[in-house]
Amino acid sequence: ARFAHIQSKVGLTTILRNHKVDVCEKTTIPYDPDKRGVFLTLNGGVNLKISKNMDCYQLLFAIGAIVLAIYYYYTSTHNYWKNRGIPGPKPGPFFGNFWGIITRKYAIATAVKNWYHEFKHEPVFGIYEGRTPVLIINDLELVKDVLVRDFSLFIDRGFTIFDKIKEMFPLVMECAGNLEKFVDKVADNGEPVECREMFAKFTTDVIGSCAFGINMNTLEDEDSEFRKMGKQVFTPNFRQLMEDACKQFAPSLFKVIGKYLHSPVVENFFIGLVRDTMKYREQNNVTRPDVINMLMELKKHPDKLGNIELTDTLLTAQAFAFFVAGFESSSSTMAHTLYELAQHQDVQDKLRQEIRHTYEKNGGTLTYADIKEMKYLDKVFKETLRMYPVLTMLTRQAEENYTLKGTKIIIPKGMRIWISVYGIQTDPDIYPEPEKFDPERFEDDAVAGRHPMSFLSFGDGPRNCIGIRIKYI
Repeated sequence: ARFAHIQSKVGLTTILRNHKVDVCEKTTIPYDPDKRGVFLTLNGGVNLKISKNMDCYQLLFAIGAIVLAIYYYYTSTHNYWKNRGIPGPKPGPFFGNFWGIITRKYAIATAVKNWYHEFKHEPVFGIYEGRTPVLIINDLELVKDVLVRDFSLFIDRGFTIFDKIKEMFPLVMECAGNLEKFVDKVADNGEPVECREMFAKFTTDVIGSCAFGINMNTLEDEDSEFRKMGKQVFTPNFRQLMEDACKQFAPSLFKVIGKYLHSPVVENFFIGLVRDTMKYREQNNVTRPDVINMLMELKKHPDKLGNIELTDTLLTAQAFAFFVAGFESSSSTMAHTLYELAQHQDVQDKLRQEIRHTYEKNGGTLTYADIKEMKYLDKVFKETLRMYPVLTMLTRQAEENYTLKGTKIIIPKGMRIWISVYGIQTDPDIYPEPEKFDPERFEDDAVAGRHPMSFLSFGDGPRNCIGIRIKYI
């Protein structure tokens, strides 16, 4: 009996030390003794649920160990720049130098600008995107090496097919007619207008017409499906924020849960739009000077792109790239231009005089060539982009190990590189009184006196932004 007691106690302590016992759906309650046996046993057996059980201290220890492991993982790379003698702002745990951006304490544009001005006397400095080291290049000669001289050593951003934007100009002017009618109504009403929203509707019309072959007037009809989908692209929501955060700070986690965060609604809409429009035009022999037509020509001659498979998704990506490049950049730039012109009436009057002269010269019409020839418009446009660049930084990624010329700094293959457009273009050593709106900075002599990399609102080199031509018209 004593042995049985010892044996039973050992068995119970073994189980109860780290496990919890609960009744389950198979547990017989109330107790029903087995009528067949001599010993008192439960009919059907003692069926219970056993689960692991940790006491408070064990649980806290486990949580602490997990937290320390995560902390070590996200900070283990934070000596990368220090060990290489490269300066930079001190990173915080988990999010590196991005905590203030994530918590909306300040905009990423502000961070990019402030980092540049803090370290502008250094040729390069380093930050951390989560645990990932990122090199920011300040020296304009090194910038030129990356963007122009050695551009082939840095990752490509894909192919583009936009070589006939001039042919789309009449489509743009059709949409401009709707904009003029809308502005006349606003002026007659006398109420203030939110200019960025107004221009967002205008660019929606332009891109809907030029990229997707859709004629609409969202200035008067905000409920079009195209407009709704366009707003979804640029309106942040929780799912998009989570998707972006996972991509940026937890790429391994994103591989596991990314498909659950991604919303296919917008993607499916644009794929269906491109596919259905191309099908309709093929069946009805419709030709129009727009991106859809370019894509159709590309499908007929796939040899132009080598070994790239022209799937519906890839073709849609091209039309969508046109949408993104033209929408956000153009609407923001036009709104910022009016913002400055409203505060500088002398500049506004001078620009209006040039515009009216151009229209009168052509009998009340405007051509693509006229846009290119309006010199003062170009100065105003560039000064706006200097002060308010749409892309506050340019990004590249090394395709192979690369040594920055004149230094011992080696950029390893795969490392991300930033160039602070906003910082460079607000540097008082390059642009005196950078907060002042002064289109004369872009007089030919003034431009010639500055480094060619001092204005990067559209990037530079063979891989500059496709938005440069879209935005200009």
